Amino acid sequence: MRRPSRPLSERRPNRAQISAEQLASLSHEFRTPLNGVLGMARLLEGTKLTAEQKAYVSALHDSGQHLLTLVNDVLDYAKLGAGRVELHPAPMEVEGLLRSVAELLSPRAREKGVEIAWAAPPAPAAVHADEGRLRQILLNFAGNAVKFTDTGGVLIAASSPEPGRLRLRVEDTGPGVSQSDRERIFEEFAQAEAAHADLGGAGLGLAIARRLARAMGGEVGVETAPGGGACFWFEAAFPTIPAVIPTRPLEGRTVGIASPNPVVREAARLQIEACGGEVVATAALPEAIARTRPGDVILVDASLAAANGALRPPLQRHAIVLLAPDERERLARYRRAGFAGYLIKPLRRASLAERVLIAAGAAADPSQPAQVDERVATAAAPGARILLVEDNPINALLAKALLNREGCEVEHAVGGAEALAAAEVGVFDLVLMDMRMPGLSGEETARRMRAGGIKTPIVALTANAFEDDRHACLAAGMDDFLVKPLSPDALRAALTRWTVSALPKPAARAKFG
Repeated sequence: MRRPSRPLSERRPNRAQISAEQLASLSHEFRTPLNGVLGMARLLEGTKLTAEQKAYVSALHDSGQHLLTLVNDVLDYAKLGAGRVELHPAPMEVEGLLRSVAELLSPRAREKGVEIAWAAPPAPAAVHADEGRLRQILLNFAGNAVKFTDTGGVLIAASSPEPGRLRLRVEDTGPGVSQSDRERIFEEFAQAEAAHADLGGAGLGLAIARRLARAMGGEVGVETAPGGGACFWFEAAFPTIPAVIPTRPLEGRTVGIASPNPVVREAARLQIEACGGEVVATAALPEAIARTRPGDVILVDASLAAANGALRPPLQRHAIVLLAPDERERLARYRRAGFAGYLIKPLRRASLAERVLIAAGAAADPSQPAQVDERVATAAAPGARILLVEDNPINALLAKALLNREGCEVEHAVGGAEALAAAEVGVFDLVLMDMRMPGLSGEETARRMRAGGIKTPIVALTANAFEDDRHACLAAGMDDFLVKPLSPDALRAALTRWTVSALPKPAARAKFG
Protein backbone atom coordinates (compact mmCIF):
# COMPACT_ATOMS: atom_id res chain seq x y z
CA MET A 1 0.00 0.00 0.00
CA ARG A 2 1.43 3.36 -1.03
CA ARG A 3 2.07 5.74 1.82
CA PRO A 4 0.27 9.07 1.64
CA SER A 5 2.57 11.89 0.66
CA ARG A 6 3.37 14.55 3.21
CA PRO A 7 2.08 18.05 2.70
CA LEU A 8 4.44 20.24 0.65
CA SER A 9 5.02 22.54 3.63
CA GLU A 10 6.43 19.60 5.61
CA ARG A 11 8.66 18.37 2.80
CA ARG A 12 10.17 21.76 2.06
CA PRO A 13 12.94 22.84 4.46
CA ASN A 14 12.10 26.00 6.30
CA ARG A 15 14.42 28.98 6.31
CA ALA A 16 16.00 28.09 9.63
CA GLN A 17 16.89 24.61 8.34
CA ILE A 18 18.93 25.96 5.42
CA SER A 19 22.51 25.84 6.61
CA ALA A 20 25.28 28.23 5.68
CA GLU A 21 27.03 25.38 3.87
CA GLN A 22 23.94 24.68 1.75
CA LEU A 23 23.70 28.35 0.80
CA ALA A 24 27.40 28.43 -0.07
CA SER A 25 26.88 25.37 -2.26
CA LEU A 26 23.89 26.98 -3.96
CA SER A 27 25.90 30.13 -4.58
CA HIS A 28 28.72 28.11 -6.11
CA GLU A 29 26.41 26.06 -8.32
CA PHE A 30 24.61 29.15 -9.63
CA ARG A 31 27.61 31.38 -10.14
CA THR A 32 30.01 28.87 -11.70
CA PRO A 33 28.10 28.48 -14.98
CA LEU A 34 27.25 32.21 -14.90
CA ASN A 35 30.97 32.93 -14.67
CA GLY A 36 31.48 30.98 -17.88
CA VAL A 37 28.58 32.66 -19.72
CA LEU A 38 29.51 36.23 -18.75
CA GLY A 39 33.24 35.69 -19.12
CA MET A 40 32.98 34.18 -22.59
CA ALA A 41 30.57 36.93 -23.68
CA ARG A 42 33.14 39.49 -22.52
CA LEU A 43 35.92 37.74 -24.43
CA LEU A 44 33.72 37.53 -27.51
CA GLU A 45 33.08 41.28 -27.31
CA GLY A 46 36.81 41.81 -27.76
CA THR A 47 36.92 40.00 -31.10
CA LYS A 48 36.04 41.23 -34.59
CA LEU A 49 32.25 41.20 -34.84
CA THR A 50 29.67 42.67 -37.17
CA ALA A 51 27.28 45.29 -35.79
CA GLU A 52 24.54 42.66 -35.61
CA GLN A 53 26.77 40.22 -33.75
CA LYS A 54 27.82 42.93 -31.29
CA ALA A 55 24.15 43.61 -30.54
CA TYR A 56 23.54 39.90 -29.85
CA VAL A 57 26.58 39.62 -27.56
CA SER A 58 25.59 42.80 -25.72
CA ALA A 59 22.10 41.39 -25.11
CA LEU A 60 23.64 38.11 -23.90
CA HIS A 61 25.93 39.97 -21.49
CA ASP A 62 23.12 42.21 -20.18
CA SER A 63 20.81 39.25 -19.58
CA GLY A 64 23.54 37.32 -17.80
CA GLN A 65 24.37 40.33 -15.62
CA HIS A 66 20.68 40.68 -14.73
CA LEU A 67 20.50 37.02 -13.76
CA LEU A 68 23.65 37.38 -11.66
CA THR A 69 22.10 40.30 -9.76
CA LEU A 70 18.98 38.25 -9.05
CA VAL A 71 21.08 35.30 -7.83
CA ASN A 72 23.11 37.57 -5.54
CA ASP A 73 20.03 39.23 -4.04
CA VAL A 74 18.12 35.99 -3.45
CA LEU A 75 21.09 34.20 -1.88
CA ASP A 76 22.07 37.20 0.23
CA TYR A 77 18.52 37.47 1.50
CA ALA A 78 18.38 33.75 2.30
CA LYS A 79 21.74 33.95 4.07
CA LEU A 80 20.60 36.85 6.25
CA GLY A 81 17.30 35.13 6.95
CA ALA A 82 19.05 31.93 8.07
CA GLY A 83 20.57 33.60 11.11
CA ARG A 84 21.65 36.86 12.67
CA VAL A 85 23.93 39.22 10.81
CA GLU A 86 27.56 38.61 11.76
CA LEU A 87 29.78 41.69 11.84
CA HIS A 88 33.57 41.76 11.63
CA PRO A 89 34.59 45.32 12.56
CA ALA A 90 38.20 46.33 11.92
CA PRO A 91 40.10 49.50 11.06
CA MET A 92 39.21 50.62 7.52
CA GLU A 93 39.85 53.62 5.28
CA VAL A 94 36.75 55.49 4.14
CA GLU A 95 38.43 56.62 0.93
CA GLY A 96 39.44 53.07 0.02
CA LEU A 97 35.84 51.88 0.45
CA LEU A 98 34.36 54.54 -1.83
CA ARG A 99 37.08 54.10 -4.43
CA SER A 100 36.72 50.32 -4.60
CA VAL A 101 32.94 50.49 -5.12
CA ALA A 102 33.18 53.18 -7.80
CA GLU A 103 35.91 51.39 -9.73
CA LEU A 104 34.13 48.04 -9.45
CA LEU A 105 30.99 49.49 -11.05
CA SER A 106 32.83 51.71 -13.52
CA PRO A 107 32.74 49.21 -16.44
CA ARG A 108 28.98 48.73 -16.02
CA ALA A 109 28.42 52.50 -15.93
CA ARG A 110 30.66 52.95 -18.96
CA GLU A 111 28.62 50.38 -20.90
CA LYS A 112 25.50 52.48 -20.21
CA GLY A 113 27.19 55.70 -21.25
CA VAL A 114 27.05 57.27 -17.77
CA GLU A 115 29.81 58.33 -15.39
CA ILE A 116 30.47 57.09 -11.86
CA ALA A 117 32.67 59.02 -9.45
CA TRP A 118 33.53 59.22 -5.76
CA ALA A 119 34.68 61.77 -3.21
CA ALA A 120 35.79 61.32 0.39
CA PRO A 121 36.19 64.01 3.06
CA PRO A 122 39.60 64.72 4.66
CA ALA A 123 38.17 63.41 7.95
CA PRO A 124 37.37 60.90 9.18
CA ALA A 125 40.09 59.14 7.20
CA ALA A 126 39.52 55.83 8.97
CA VAL A 127 36.89 54.24 11.23
CA HIS A 128 36.43 50.95 13.05
CA ALA A 129 33.66 49.15 11.09
CA ASP A 130 32.82 46.09 8.99
CA GLU A 131 34.11 47.19 5.59
CA GLY A 132 32.55 44.22 3.80
CA ARG A 133 29.06 45.03 5.05
CA LEU A 134 29.44 48.72 4.21
CA ARG A 135 30.62 47.76 0.74
CA GLN A 136 27.55 45.52 0.35
CA ILE A 137 25.25 48.45 1.19
CA LEU A 138 27.03 50.81 -1.20
CA LEU A 139 27.04 48.23 -4.00
CA ASN A 140 23.27 47.83 -3.60
CA PHE A 141 22.73 51.60 -3.70
CA ALA A 142 25.19 52.32 -6.51
CA GLY A 143 24.19 49.28 -8.58
CA ASN A 144 20.57 50.46 -8.52
CA ALA A 145 21.67 53.99 -9.37
CA VAL A 146 23.58 52.83 -12.45
CA LYS A 147 20.62 50.69 -13.52
CA PHE A 148 18.09 53.53 -13.33
CA THR A 149 20.30 56.32 -14.69
CA ASP A 150 20.35 56.87 -18.45
CA THR A 151 22.21 60.19 -18.67
CA GLY A 152 24.59 61.98 -16.33
CA GLY A 153 25.94 59.65 -13.71
CA VAL A 154 26.33 58.43 -10.13
CA LEU A 155 28.30 60.01 -7.27
CA ILE A 156 29.41 58.00 -4.22
CA ALA A 157 30.41 60.25 -1.33
CA ALA A 158 30.89 60.36 2.43
CA SER A 159 30.61 62.97 5.14
CA SER A 160 30.65 63.29 8.92
CA PRO A 161 27.45 65.04 10.16
CA GLU A 162 28.96 65.17 13.66
CA PRO A 163 32.01 63.68 15.41
CA GLY A 164 31.81 59.91 15.60
CA ARG A 165 29.18 59.53 12.87
CA LEU A 166 29.67 58.51 9.24
CA ARG A 167 27.18 59.17 6.44
CA LEU A 168 27.56 57.43 3.09
CA ARG A 169 25.45 58.58 0.16
CA VAL A 170 24.88 57.63 -3.47
CA GLU A 171 23.45 60.40 -5.67
CA ASP A 172 22.30 59.91 -9.24
CA THR A 173 20.81 61.94 -12.09
CA GLY A 174 18.05 59.41 -12.76
CA PRO A 175 14.27 59.75 -12.37
CA GLY A 176 14.33 59.89 -8.57
CA VAL A 177 11.95 58.17 -6.14
CA SER A 178 8.45 59.49 -5.48
CA GLN A 179 7.52 60.49 -1.93
CA SER A 180 4.98 57.65 -1.71
CA ASP A 181 7.62 55.02 -2.59
CA ARG A 182 10.43 56.16 -0.28
CA GLU A 183 9.59 53.89 2.64
CA ARG A 184 8.03 51.03 0.71
CA ILE A 185 11.06 50.30 -1.50
CA PHE A 186 13.06 49.18 1.54
CA GLU A 187 10.56 46.35 2.15
CA GLU A 188 11.10 42.81 0.84
CA PHE A 189 10.09 42.20 -2.79
CA ALA A 190 9.08 45.84 -3.23
CA GLN A 191 9.89 47.89 -6.29
CA ALA A 192 9.33 51.52 -7.15
CA GLU A 193 7.19 52.69 -10.03
CA ALA A 194 5.70 50.20 -12.43
CA ALA A 195 7.22 52.24 -15.27
CA HIS A 196 10.58 50.72 -14.36
CA ALA A 197 9.39 47.13 -14.02
CA ASP A 198 11.06 46.26 -17.32
CA LEU A 199 14.44 46.81 -15.64
CA GLY A 200 13.82 43.74 -13.52
CA GLY A 201 15.03 42.87 -10.04
CA ALA A 202 13.68 40.84 -7.18
CA GLY A 203 13.12 43.86 -4.94
CA LEU A 204 15.50 42.51 -2.28
CA GLY A 205 18.63 44.66 -2.54
CA LEU A 206 17.33 47.61 -0.54
CA ALA A 207 15.74 45.33 2.07
CA ILE A 208 19.14 43.68 2.53
CA ALA A 209 20.78 47.11 2.86
CA ARG A 210 18.33 48.16 5.58
CA ARG A 211 18.83 44.97 7.56
CA LEU A 212 22.62 45.36 7.39
CA ALA A 213 22.35 49.01 8.42
CA ARG A 214 20.21 48.20 11.47
CA ALA A 215 22.60 45.42 12.47
CA MET A 216 25.28 48.14 12.66
CA GLY A 217 23.03 50.43 14.68
CA GLY A 218 22.40 52.67 11.70
CA GLU A 219 19.66 53.57 9.28
CA VAL A 220 19.11 54.00 5.55
CA GLY A 221 16.84 56.26 3.55
CA VAL A 222 16.30 58.06 0.27
CA GLU A 223 15.72 61.70 -0.60
CA THR A 224 15.95 63.96 -3.63
CA ALA A 225 19.49 64.56 -4.90
CA PRO A 226 20.66 68.12 -5.64
CA GLY A 227 20.50 67.35 -9.37
CA GLY A 228 16.94 66.08 -9.14
CA GLY A 229 17.61 62.35 -9.06
CA ALA A 230 17.69 60.05 -6.03
CA CYS A 231 20.07 60.21 -3.08
CA PHE A 232 20.26 56.95 -1.09
CA TRP A 233 22.05 57.29 2.23
CA PHE A 234 23.32 55.25 5.15
CA GLU A 235 24.32 56.71 8.51
CA ALA A 236 25.66 55.17 11.71
CA ALA A 237 28.05 55.84 14.58
CA PHE A 238 31.52 54.33 14.29
CA PRO A 239 34.63 54.83 16.42
CA THR A 240 37.02 57.14 14.60
CA ILE A 241 40.63 56.00 14.33
CA PRO A 242 43.12 58.77 15.17
CA ALA A 243 45.08 59.78 12.10
CA VAL A 244 47.70 62.31 11.12
CA ILE A 245 46.37 65.73 10.16
CA PRO A 246 45.47 65.43 6.45
CA THR A 247 47.75 67.32 4.09
CA ARG A 248 46.42 70.11 1.88
CA PRO A 249 48.76 69.89 -1.11
CA LEU A 250 46.65 72.22 -3.28
CA GLU A 251 46.43 75.00 -0.69
CA GLY A 252 46.45 78.38 -2.42
CA ARG A 253 45.95 76.97 -5.93
CA THR A 254 43.02 77.36 -8.29
CA VAL A 255 42.13 74.32 -10.35
CA GLY A 256 39.60 74.39 -13.17
CA ILE A 257 37.47 71.45 -14.26
CA ALA A 258 35.76 71.47 -17.66
CA SER A 259 33.32 68.60 -18.18
CA PRO A 260 29.84 68.36 -19.68
CA ASN A 261 28.98 65.77 -17.00
CA PRO A 262 27.71 67.19 -13.68
CA VAL A 263 28.87 64.13 -11.71
CA VAL A 264 32.45 64.45 -12.97
CA ARG A 265 32.44 68.17 -12.10
CA GLU A 266 31.02 67.61 -8.60
CA ALA A 267 33.40 64.76 -7.73
CA ALA A 268 36.40 66.77 -8.94
CA ARG A 269 35.21 69.80 -6.95
CA LEU A 270 34.92 67.80 -3.73
CA GLN A 271 38.32 66.14 -4.21
CA ILE A 272 40.11 69.40 -5.03
CA GLU A 273 38.55 71.15 -2.03
CA ALA A 274 39.52 68.20 0.21
CA CYS A 275 43.12 68.89 -0.92
CA GLY A 276 42.81 72.58 -0.01
CA GLY A 277 42.38 74.00 -3.51
CA GLU A 278 39.94 76.49 -4.99
CA VAL A 279 37.72 75.16 -7.78
CA VAL A 280 36.32 76.59 -10.99
CA ALA A 281 33.84 74.03 -12.37
CA THR A 282 32.30 74.58 -15.80
CA ALA A 283 30.55 72.54 -18.48
CA ALA A 284 32.65 73.98 -21.32
CA LEU A 285 36.35 74.73 -21.75
CA PRO A 286 36.05 78.40 -22.87
CA GLU A 287 34.24 79.28 -19.65
CA ALA A 288 36.93 77.53 -17.56
CA ILE A 289 39.61 79.52 -19.39
CA ALA A 290 37.75 82.78 -18.79
CA ARG A 291 37.44 82.14 -15.04
CA THR A 292 41.03 81.02 -14.40
CA ARG A 293 44.36 82.82 -14.60
CA PRO A 294 47.46 82.11 -16.70
CA GLY A 295 49.48 79.41 -14.96
CA ASP A 296 46.45 77.71 -13.37
CA VAL A 297 45.76 74.04 -14.07
CA ILE A 298 42.57 72.95 -15.85
CA LEU A 299 41.24 69.37 -15.90
CA VAL A 300 39.72 68.80 -19.34
CA ASP A 301 37.29 65.92 -19.82
CA ALA A 302 38.07 63.98 -23.00
CA SER A 303 34.32 63.80 -23.65
CA LEU A 304 34.67 67.42 -24.84
CA ALA A 305 36.67 66.18 -27.83
CA ALA A 306 35.38 66.59 -31.35
CA ALA A 307 33.82 63.66 -33.19
CA ASN A 308 37.24 62.70 -34.60
CA GLY A 309 38.76 62.71 -31.11
CA ALA A 310 40.62 66.01 -31.59
CA LEU A 311 41.10 68.02 -28.39
CA ARG A 312 43.59 70.83 -27.79
CA PRO A 313 44.76 72.22 -24.45
CA PRO A 314 44.07 75.91 -23.72
CA LEU A 315 46.81 78.50 -24.19
CA GLN A 316 48.58 79.89 -21.10
CA ARG A 317 47.02 77.20 -18.91
CA HIS A 318 48.43 73.85 -17.80
CA ALA A 319 45.93 71.22 -18.93
CA ILE A 320 45.36 67.63 -17.79
CA VAL A 321 43.08 65.41 -19.85
CA LEU A 322 40.55 63.10 -18.11
CA LEU A 323 40.19 59.70 -19.77
CA ALA A 324 38.15 56.53 -19.25
CA PRO A 325 40.29 53.37 -18.82
CA ASP A 326 39.36 52.16 -22.31
CA GLU A 327 40.52 55.45 -23.87
CA ARG A 328 44.19 54.96 -23.00
CA GLU A 329 45.11 54.58 -26.68
CA ARG A 330 44.48 58.35 -26.99
CA LEU A 331 47.29 59.20 -24.55
CA ALA A 332 50.03 59.59 -27.17
CA ARG A 333 47.83 61.88 -29.28
CA TYR A 334 47.00 64.14 -26.33
CA ARG A 335 50.65 64.31 -25.25
CA ARG A 336 51.59 65.47 -28.75
CA ALA A 337 48.77 68.04 -28.62
CA GLY A 338 50.40 69.62 -25.56
CA PHE A 339 48.54 68.27 -22.53
CA ALA A 340 50.71 68.28 -19.43
CA GLY A 341 49.36 64.98 -18.13
CA TYR A 342 46.36 62.69 -17.78
CA LEU A 343 44.03 61.28 -15.13
CA ILE A 344 41.84 58.18 -15.36
CA LYS A 345 38.15 58.32 -14.41
CA PRO A 346 36.85 57.71 -11.79
CA LEU A 347 39.38 60.22 -10.42
CA ARG A 348 41.59 59.29 -7.48
CA ARG A 349 42.26 62.14 -5.06
CA ALA A 350 45.95 61.44 -4.44
CA SER A 351 46.65 61.08 -8.16
CA LEU A 352 44.71 64.29 -8.90
CA ALA A 353 46.76 66.32 -6.40
CA GLU A 354 50.05 64.86 -7.62
CA ARG A 355 49.32 65.47 -11.32
CA VAL A 356 48.14 69.03 -10.68
CA LEU A 357 51.35 69.86 -8.82
CA ILE A 358 53.49 68.27 -11.54
CA ALA A 359 51.63 70.15 -14.29
CA ALA A 360 52.08 73.42 -12.39
CA GLY A 361 55.82 72.77 -12.03
CA ALA A 362 55.71 72.48 -8.23
CA ALA A 363 58.13 70.27 -6.34
CA ALA A 364 56.67 66.92 -5.29
CA ASP A 365 56.22 66.19 -1.59
CA PRO A 366 59.04 63.73 -0.76
CA SER A 367 57.00 62.31 2.13
CA GLN A 368 54.23 61.14 -0.22
CA PRO A 369 54.67 58.00 -2.38
CA ALA A 370 54.47 58.43 -6.14
CA GLN A 371 51.01 57.58 -7.49
CA VAL A 372 50.82 54.81 -10.09
CA ASP A 373 47.48 54.22 -11.83
CA GLU A 374 47.38 50.61 -12.99
CA ARG A 375 44.25 51.30 -15.04
CA VAL A 376 46.24 52.97 -17.81
CA ALA A 377 48.87 50.26 -18.26
CA THR A 378 48.54 48.16 -21.42
CA ALA A 379 49.36 45.06 -19.34
CA ALA A 380 49.13 44.97 -15.55
CA ALA A 381 51.71 42.26 -14.88
CA PRO A 382 54.02 41.59 -17.86
CA GLY A 383 56.14 38.52 -17.22
CA ALA A 384 54.46 37.60 -13.93
CA ARG A 385 54.26 33.85 -13.30
CA ILE A 386 50.82 32.84 -12.05
CA LEU A 387 49.75 29.47 -10.65
CA LEU A 388 46.07 29.09 -11.54
CA VAL A 389 44.27 26.44 -9.46
CA GLU A 390 40.88 25.79 -11.08
CA ASP A 391 39.08 22.49 -11.72
CA ASN A 392 36.38 23.86 -14.04
CA PRO A 393 37.72 23.85 -17.63
CA ILE A 394 35.55 26.75 -18.83
CA ASN A 395 36.47 28.97 -15.89
CA ALA A 396 40.12 27.99 -16.34
CA LEU A 397 39.97 28.97 -20.01
CA LEU A 398 38.44 32.33 -19.11
CA ALA A 399 40.99 33.05 -16.37
CA LYS A 400 43.92 32.09 -18.58
CA ALA A 401 42.66 34.35 -21.38
CA LEU A 402 42.35 37.32 -19.00
CA LEU A 403 45.76 36.63 -17.44
CA ASN A 404 47.44 36.33 -20.83
CA ARG A 405 45.99 39.72 -21.78
CA GLU A 406 47.77 41.18 -18.77
CA GLY A 407 51.09 39.71 -19.91
CA CYS A 408 51.18 36.84 -17.41
CA GLU A 409 52.71 33.40 -17.83
CA VAL A 410 50.18 30.88 -16.49
CA GLU A 411 50.66 27.39 -15.10
CA HIS A 412 47.37 25.56 -14.58
CA ALA A 413 46.73 23.07 -11.77
CA VAL A 414 43.39 21.24 -11.84
CA GLY A 415 43.23 20.48 -8.12
CA GLY A 416 44.72 21.06 -4.69
CA ALA A 417 47.22 18.17 -4.78
CA GLU A 418 48.59 19.30 -8.14
CA ALA A 419 48.79 22.89 -6.86
CA LEU A 420 50.81 21.82 -3.80
CA ALA A 421 53.27 19.93 -6.00
CA ALA A 422 53.64 22.89 -8.39
CA ALA A 423 54.15 25.42 -5.58
CA GLU A 424 56.75 23.19 -3.94
CA VAL A 425 59.12 23.31 -6.90
CA GLY A 426 57.93 26.28 -9.01
CA VAL A 427 58.71 29.99 -9.06
CA PHE A 428 55.48 32.02 -8.90
CA ASP A 429 54.54 35.62 -8.25
CA LEU A 430 50.93 34.80 -7.37
CA VAL A 431 48.56 31.88 -6.78
CA LEU A 432 44.92 32.19 -7.91
CA MET A 433 43.01 29.55 -5.95
CA ASP A 434 39.49 28.28 -6.65
CA MET A 435 37.71 27.65 -3.34
CA ARG A 436 35.49 24.66 -4.13
CA MET A 437 37.28 21.76 -5.79
CA PRO A 438 36.92 17.98 -5.52
CA GLY A 439 39.44 16.45 -3.15
CA LEU A 440 41.35 19.21 -1.42
CA SER A 441 39.31 22.43 -1.18
CA GLY A 442 40.91 25.78 -1.80
CA GLU A 443 40.89 26.57 1.92
CA GLU A 444 42.66 23.33 2.83
CA THR A 445 45.16 23.72 0.01
CA ALA A 446 46.00 27.25 1.19
CA ARG A 447 46.43 26.05 4.78
CA ARG A 448 48.84 23.32 3.66
CA MET A 449 50.80 25.81 1.56
CA ARG A 450 51.20 28.13 4.53
CA ALA A 451 52.03 25.27 6.89
CA GLY A 452 54.74 24.18 4.44
CA GLY A 453 56.34 27.62 4.47
CA ILE A 454 55.05 28.83 1.10
CA LYS A 455 54.77 32.61 1.30
CA THR A 456 53.63 33.39 -2.25
CA PRO A 457 50.54 35.66 -2.20
CA ILE A 458 47.32 33.65 -2.63
CA VAL A 459 44.15 35.20 -4.03
CA ALA A 460 40.95 33.19 -3.68
CA LEU A 461 38.60 32.75 -6.62
CA THR A 462 35.24 32.31 -4.96
CA ALA A 463 31.78 31.88 -6.43
CA ASN A 464 30.32 32.66 -2.99
CA ALA A 465 29.47 36.33 -2.63
CA PHE A 466 28.85 36.15 1.13
CA GLU A 467 31.01 38.15 3.55
CA ASP A 468 31.44 35.11 5.82
CA ASP A 469 33.01 33.20 2.93
CA ARG A 470 35.42 36.05 2.28
CA HIS A 471 36.51 36.05 5.90
CA ALA A 472 37.02 32.27 5.64
CA CYS A 473 39.43 32.85 2.74
CA LEU A 474 41.54 35.22 4.82
CA ALA A 475 41.41 32.91 7.85
CA ALA A 476 42.82 30.10 5.71
CA GLY A 477 45.93 32.17 5.05
CA MET A 478 44.95 33.76 1.77
CA ASP A 479 45.79 37.39 1.09
CA ASP A 480 42.85 38.55 -1.02
CA PHE A 481 39.81 37.28 -2.92
CA LEU A 482 38.09 37.78 -6.25
CA VAL A 483 34.41 36.97 -6.75
CA LYS A 484 33.28 35.12 -9.84
CA PRO A 485 32.37 36.05 -12.52
CA LEU A 486 35.89 37.41 -12.91
CA SER A 487 35.98 41.08 -13.83
CA PRO A 488 38.96 42.16 -15.96
CA ASP A 489 39.29 45.35 -13.92
CA ALA A 490 39.19 43.52 -10.58
CA LEU A 491 41.75 40.99 -11.82
CA ARG A 492 44.00 43.79 -13.06
CA ALA A 493 43.82 45.53 -9.67
CA ALA A 494 44.68 42.29 -7.85
CA LEU A 495 47.65 41.67 -10.14
CA THR A 496 48.90 45.18 -9.49
CA ARG A 497 48.54 44.72 -5.71
CA TRP A 498 50.20 41.35 -5.41
CA THR A 499 52.67 40.71 -8.23
CA VAL A 500 56.27 41.90 -8.25
CA SER A 501 56.72 41.57 -12.00
CA ALA A 502 56.98 45.31 -12.47
CA LEU A 503 60.04 45.48 -10.21
CA PRO A 504 63.53 45.08 -11.71
CA LYS A 505 64.22 41.74 -10.05
CA PRO A 506 63.28 38.10 -10.64
CA ALA A 507 60.30 36.53 -8.96
CA ALA A 508 60.92 35.05 -5.53
CA ARG A 509 60.74 31.33 -5.10
CA ALA A 510 57.43 30.17 -3.75
CA LYS A 511 59.08 28.00 -1.10
CA PHE A 512 61.10 29.44 1.75
CA GLY A 513 63.01 27.61 4.50
